[in-house]
Amino acid sequence: MKHLLRRLFRGLQVHQRHFERSREIAMTLTLLVLFLFIGNTLSAKTEMDSIFHVLAQEMNNEAQYTLEKEQRITKIKEKLEIPGLTVSQEASIYNELFKEYNSFQVDSAVYYLELKMELAKIWCDIECLYNVKIDLSFSYWIRGRFIESVRELESLDWSQFDRLPEWLLAKYYEAYKRIYRYYAENDDNNYYFTLGNQYRDSLLNITPKRSQSYTILSAEKLMDENQTEEAKQLIINLIANSSAENHDRAIMENVLANIYKKEGNRDMQMKHYALSAIYDIRNAVKENASMMSLAFLFYEKGDIDKAYKCIRYSLDDAVFCNARFRTFEISNVFPIIDTAHHQMTTNYHAELKKYLILVSLLSLFLIVVMIYVYRQMKRIGRIRKELHHTNIKQSDLNSDLQASNLKLQELNNQLSLTNLKLTETNRVKEAYLGKFIDLCSNYIEKLDNYRRRLNKIANTGKLEDLFKSLKSSQFIKDELSTFHTNFDETFLRIYPGFVDDFNALLPANERQVPKQGELLNTELRIYALIRLGINDSAKIADFLRYSITTVYTYRSKLKHKSFFPQNFEEQVMKIGIIEQ
Repeated sequence: MKHLLRRLFRGLQVHQRHFERSREIAMTLTLLVLFLFIGNTLSAKTEMDSIFHVLAQEMNNEAQYTLEKEQRITKIKEKLEIPGLTVSQEASIYNELFKEYNSFQVDSAVYYLELKMELAKIWCDIECLYNVKIDLSFSYWIRGRFIESVRELESLDWSQFDRLPEWLLAKYYEAYKRIYRYYAENDDNNYYFTLGNQYRDSLLNITPKRSQSYTILSAEKLMDENQTEEAKQLIINLIANSSAENHDRAIMENVLANIYKKEGNRDMQMKHYALSAIYDIRNAVKENASMMSLAFLFYEKGDIDKAYKCIRYSLDDAVFCNARFRTFEISNVFPIIDTAHHQMTTNYHAELKKYLILVSLLSLFLIVVMIYVYRQMKRIGRIRKELHHTNIKQSDLNSDLQASNLKLQELNNQLSLTNLKLTETNRVKEAYLGKFIDLCSNYIEKLDNYRRRLNKIANTGKLEDLFKSLKSSQFIKDELSTFHTNFDETFLRIYPGFVDDFNALLPANERQVPKQGELLNTELRIYALIRLGINDSAKIADFLRYSITTVYTYRSKLKHKSFFPQNFEEQVMKIGIIEQ
């Protein structure tokens, strides 16, 4: 019994492990499917947003496409001014203008077709005449002249079609198919649907099976028979193999959107109606249906603003083209969207009014709060001011004491500075006094020797040598050189670090270095005199036997190139004091 229970317990454990593993796999697959679904949804939404963005841009660029269309028409019209045109050439130009105006401005298309018709009655064969009549029927139809449109088709002699090419017969079938399909869709009449389908079947029988028209007709037939997948695949393949973004591409996208409409797929409807509208705009097609269909889908989705923009755009195109039957279609939809847009605008203004009132009340409340806060701050300010005055009074005694101490300290500093200057002055005086006495003694002795030499020359009667000695400046140069040497030695004895301290005030490339055998150069000697208190350029010039201009130039040059151009000489005056 125990053995049986143990086996049963083990089986339950194995079964539980298999169950947990299966549950983990199921959860993983569920999450994977969920992620794929979310990814596809986001990708589709991004694609739709991109298409609608392009559509909005193209709607803004409509004027440019219309201008290009009008320029092409103008160039064709210029051909009519060529002299000596034959009837055939003139009719060909009218046909070109009809093709350009077709689905652009139907009045002009009808006008040029009627001109071509007048010429066709003169020179055209039955094939050409029937072709013009069918084109005219189609233009009358767009214009809203339905009776005249049917009359043109009924005026064709059916017995003559045996002699006409299949492409013209196909055009005839296409015209009747369009008329009966339009009657059927507007009256929901099965009889007209049946007639329209019969003409479509006849059209399929004579249309080349590999042609674009055959594929579109086949897709429409499959759609009517609820074979939407097959119809959809035909159009998708046709679009994939179509590279030109012309009006035919717009028709393909419109047919594909209608198939998705049959399936009830609103998102794909909107996508392909939008693509169809984009191609219509780029080709300046004013007679179009996709924009109106797209407007109604936006309305059903609740995007009233986009719906209104699309229906307004569609109505403007229909009015520009003067396509009355299209204007009639739009007039059935426009009031609905316009009313919703008006209601949306009214609601928006009502909400805006509410928000403005709310903002006004909040602003009023904020003003009251600010006034209250301002008064409280003012009261706190007064208290702080009183406390501040109290603190000032309390600190006045300390301030007075501190001021007294500062004054005493300042007096001590001034006394110390004065003593320092007196010490320096005494030191300079002592040094220069000894040197001055020594120089005076030496100069007296040199002058006496100079006098004796001149007296000796005079006694010998050598007047030329005497005059030569008197005119020579060598004596002065020698003495001036000796004087500079004595001055330099004496000055550097008093301020031994003057050269290094002076160069510290200058950039490296402007530092003053005396020549070999010299203690100071001219610049250093000028500022040495300034350091001794001789600040007048005239006195410095007399002292060193330079011109005033030379002294001034040296002073300015070094001042402007120094680190202290504003107070350079004040910095020079501090040399030596720092060493004390």
